[in-house]
Amino acid sequence: MASKMSAEGRANENSAKDKKYISVAEFYHGRSIFITGGTGFMGKVLIEKLLRSCPGIKNIFILIRPKRGQDISARLTEILNSPLFDRIRNENPGNLKKVIPINGDITLNELGISEIDQITICQEVSIVFHSAATVKFDEKIKQSVTINMLGTKQLMELCHRMLCLDALVHVSTAYCNCDKKEVTEIIYPPPYNPDDIIQLVRWFPEDMLEKLTPSLIGNRPNSYTFTKAMAEHMLLKEAKGLPVSIVRPSIVLSSFKEPVSGWVDNFNGPTGIVSAVSKGLFRTILCEESCVADLIPVDLVINLMIVTAWYTASRKGANNITVYNCTSGIDNPITWGSFVRMCIDNMRKHPVEGVLWFPTGNLRTNKALNLIHGFLVHFIPAIFLDLVSIATGRKPIMKIVQMKLGKAATCLQYFTNAQWRFRNDNVKHLLTQLNSEDRNTFQFDVGTIDWHEYIERYVLGFREFLFKQNPQSLEKCRNNMYKLYILHQFFKLILVGCMWRFLLKKSDRLRTIWSKLLNAFARVINVLALF
Repeated sequence: MASKMSAEGRANENSAKDKKYISVAEFYHGRSIFITGGTGFMGKVLIEKLLRSCPGIKNIFILIRPKRGQDISARLTEILNSPLFDRIRNENPGNLKKVIPINGDITLNELGISEIDQITICQEVSIVFHSAATVKFDEKIKQSVTINMLGTKQLMELCHRMLCLDALVHVSTAYCNCDKKEVTEIIYPPPYNPDDIIQLVRWFPEDMLEKLTPSLIGNRPNSYTFTKAMAEHMLLKEAKGLPVSIVRPSIVLSSFKEPVSGWVDNFNGPTGIVSAVSKGLFRTILCEESCVADLIPVDLVINLMIVTAWYTASRKGANNITVYNCTSGIDNPITWGSFVRMCIDNMRKHPVEGVLWFPTGNLRTNKALNLIHGFLVHFIPAIFLDLVSIATGRKPIMKIVQMKLGKAATCLQYFTNAQWRFRNDNVKHLLTQLNSEDRNTFQFDVGTIDWHEYIERYVLGFREFLFKQNPQSLEKCRNNMYKLYILHQFFKLILVGCMWRFLLKKSDRLRTIWSKLLNAFARVINVLALF
């Protein structure tokens, strides 16, 4: 079961060292790549990095399905026109033509790929990146199994038909084994046979599957982590004989440096909550602030994936699957408390437009207190704002927004109230296999991350790329933030005054003490006035 390098793998490695060093860009020169999940957050960054840092690449085939009335060509054009590809458009626009859409769907038989396209892929592709997955924490078990497990199985069948496959990189998650507190770079035995789970999902009705889900996933928090763990083990059988490696990123956030700092295109994970805090919409969450937040910038994950394929091809023939835990918790840890405080400091320094209240955040470990506080600062203001909207003829949305934020916070609670130790020895070893130039070009050393710098870029990034706000509006927003700060302090003063007045009414002894204090203060003022 263990996926660490075998004696045979080490022998291949020593043999590879005797050969002339082939740079990563040189390795990819003239090759055709096949990517699943190319329309997702990580997939887009992968495409951009390959085109920019490996300009000699031949073609990049990406699996795309029509969506919301858009055909695959329109979807690809939309992706390539995003700010993420600005640098390539300016430096090497011709390379964008190398991206070729393949009509298909990870949930369909044979991935929904036509026979002609299958032949093209099998004849031309030598590197495969499999990052297609449903990342919804609350996804129904049937859909999770269909995408994360059955989709992976069908891709393996296609890979077995490829004539010149040199490397297959499967993207998993560091949390697929979150039922263990220390996770090493091995494939752990699953609680069930993956084929049995696939058959179960095929034959059982969805309502029955939903009832079975808690007992199926066991100590894992959701169907996502469960199916990703099952998919890993399934590779031992389905990918036998193929040059396969697994990359397990932890919590993937915006880019650190490439191609632009702070780039992000979704509200998944902590970003949804953090961006709501920046608007003054969210103020309390259940979280253990001393726990390590294992965060990883997306560009570091992508660099590791690209290098993993390079190294896997050099060890082709080793009959084992190497696992790489792409995590930061051991080498460059940051706690949830530090992360939230840095985010809030930068939200006040670089405020977004349309802030409703001065951004603050409370991390609580008491569920009852968090629930009460949330009702007071989330739902009561939401109801008030919805009443104002109704009165002014607008659609009330704030209660719905708060319910969605509450659901997102609940999904995150499992990960914000515990911590894991992810061993990353294989990642460290891989870094030593690169020369200095490749190490700079394909940087994935988490020790280089300055969290203060990174989080400032993160906040500026979701301001620009998610909220679509111009950096030129920052000065105006800072003036507005100062006004909200004054209003926030004034409101706290009124609140303290009201609470004090309430206590005075309820306690005769407190009124007596307060009266004596006021009299003493008045006498001091009178004495000072004499001088």
